[in-house]
Amino acid sequence: MLTSKQRAYLRGMANSYDTILIVGKGGLIDTVIKQADDALKARELFKGKVLESCELSSRDAADALAEKTGADVVQVIGSKFILYRPNPDKKKDERIRLPK
Repeated sequence: MLTSKQRAYLRGMANSYDTILIVGKGGLIDTVIKQADDALKARELFKGKVLESCELSSRDAADALAEKTGADVVQVIGSKFILYRPNPDKKKDERIRLPK
């Protein structure tokens, strides 16, 4: 569980990130969940978007992805969302360091 200070820090980091995951008409199919999991392993933090043609809201999609990947929802604004999951397999100096 993230504190408000940690969420603010992660929001600031993700501000400059490009959207790398798009949830479309098909919703949360297995390939979208796999892509989210792979992105979290590689980056720990990523930005996603839900298209208007999707039957899920961006909040529902972010919550469902977070539950299925073991991540935390950092922020949901409009059609975009940010997810975070620490990767313990990364070297210590490559990990995102959260404030206490």
